[in-house]
Amino acid sequence: MRAERMSRLLALGLLVAGICSVHCLQENVVVKDLHRRVDVRTLASSNTDFAFSLYKQLALKNPNKNVIFSPLSVSMALAFLSLGARGPTLTEILEGLKFNLTEIQETQIHQGFQYLLKALNRPSNQLQLSVGNAMFVQDQLKLLDKFIKDAQVLYSSKAFSTNFGDPERARRLINDYVKNKTQGKIEELFKYLSPRTVLVLVNYIFFKAQWKTRFDPKHTEQAEFHVSKNKTVRVPMMTLDLETPYFRDEELGCTLVELMYTSNDSALFILPDEGKMQHLEAKLIPETLTRWRNSLQPRRIHELYLPKFSIKSNYELNDILSQLGIKKIFGNADLSGITGNGDLVVSQVVHGAALDVDEEGTEGAAATGISMERTFLRTIVRVNRPFLIAVVLKDTQSIIFLGKVTNPSQA
Repeated sequence: MRAERMSRLLALGLLVAGICSVHCLQENVVVKDLHRRVDVRTLASSNTDFAFSLYKQLALKNPNKNVIFSPLSVSMALAFLSLGARGPTLTEILEGLKFNLTEIQETQIHQGFQYLLKALNRPSNQLQLSVGNAMFVQDQLKLLDKFIKDAQVLYSSKAFSTNFGDPERARRLINDYVKNKTQGKIEELFKYLSPRTVLVLVNYIFFKAQWKTRFDPKHTEQAEFHVSKNKTVRVPMMTLDLETPYFRDEELGCTLVELMYTSNDSALFILPDEGKMQHLEAKLIPETLTRWRNSLQPRRIHELYLPKFSIKSNYELNDILSQLGIKKIFGNADLSGITGNGDLVVSQVVHGAALDVDEEGTEGAAATGISMERTFLRTIVRVNRPFLIAVVLKDTQSIIFLGKVTNPSQA
C-alpha cells in the first residue's frame, strides 16, 4: 500500500475501534443473572446499530469535519436515564437505542449494561480502561429509593449532593469530576447549566492501550494527507511493516486493516476508495461490521502508512437524538421513576470525546452528560385580537376604567 493511498480520510476507523474491542464481548458470552439469560451479542448488536445511526447523524451535521464520539458512553447514559422513565418515554428511549423490545426485556437490557460495566472495569496489565456513572443531585430533590438502588446496583453510580442554585459552581464541580475521571482529556463537558437544573447524570470512559507491534518514531515523517480532492495538508505519517488482519472489500470499495493492541483488543481502520466515503457511510449497519470481521485474514503489509493525530469533539445531542426518535425526554417526558413525580424534563444531552493515536498506541476518553430540570405547565395567553380592559380598585372593587381595544396602533 502506497503512502498516497493510505493518506486519504481515515475518519471511520476510530469510530469502529471501540466497537471492535474483544476485551469483553466474546461471541458466545451469555450472562446468567436473576435467573434470566442475557445474550451479550444482542446487546452488542443493538449498541452497534445505535453507534452507526448516531455516526451518520453526526457526520451529516458536521460535513468534512473530524467525527469522534463514544457510542457506548451515549448508550449507557441513556440506558441509565431510562431507569427513571415510564410508559411511552421508556419505550422511546429503548427503541431509540435500537433494542427490539419483543426480543429483549427492559430488565435484561439493564443487566446487560451491568455486565458490560463489570467486564470493562476488570483489572488488566495490558490495558487501562475505566467506565463509570455518577449523578449530581440538587440538595432538596428527593429521589425514589428504588431509583437510587437500581442506579447503584445496575450502573454502579455514585450520587453527589449539588447546589444547582449556583449553576457556575455546580458546572465546575461536574466538569472537574469528569476531567479527573478521564485523566484530563475531557476538560469541559458542560459549557453551561441552567439555574433550574436539579439533576445531572454522567457517564465517563477512559481508554489507553499499546500497539502489539509499535511504530518506530524514527520512521515517522511529514507526508501529504488528502483532506479532499482540492485540499492537501502535511501530517506526521507513521509507517510499519507487519502481518495483521486485512480485507479488501470490492463490494463497498474500501480497504480494512485491523491493528491489535497488546491486550488483544483492536482498532479497525476502514479506508474508502477515493470519492467513496459517503457511499460507504450509507452502508454502515451491524451486518456490514459482522461481514468485515468474518472476512479479515492475516496479510503481510510491507508498507502501512498511518497518520499520527489527536482529535477532539464536543456535541449537543438534543436535536440528533430527536432525529433518532428519542424526543419525549425533552418535552412531554414521563421520568416519574426518578422522583415519583412527572415534573422532570431533560434540558441537555452533551457529549465530549478525545482520541490520540501515536507510535505507542491509542489513548481516548469520552463523557456524556444529561441535565434535567423541573418542568412547570406553561400557560400561554396571546393577546393578539380585540379585547376588553377593566381597571378595578382593589379595596372598593370599583371599576375606574372600562374599555375595548380593537386596534392598539390607533391613538
